[in-house]
Amino acid sequence: MTSALPHEIQAFLRALGNETRQTILFLFASHQQLTVGEIAELAQIGQSTASEHLTMLKRAGLLTSTRQGKEVIYQADNQQMVAYAEELLTYLKTCTYE
Repeated sequence: MTSALPHEIQAFLRALGNETRQTILFLFASHQQLTVGEIAELAQIGQSTASEHLTMLKRAGLLTSTRQGKEVIYQADNQQMVAYAEELLTYLKTCTYE
């Protein structure tokens, strides 16, 4: 057994390690789908900054996106977030001595 976290869990933690990305994820608690422009406005950040954070969240598997015309619509991937959280919990339990 290796002591390192799987790469996808490391990406999950990196994505959650930024306050702006945490704010963006929290927006999906009250909005099922959001565009980059909506996220930028709600998070009070620039659109290019929102795009950068959305790219990282998507690469980490926390968001999915679909194209509708010229716009990209983002959604939280709740199942993947729960799966990563459960995998992290399992890992943390193996790090404790009982």
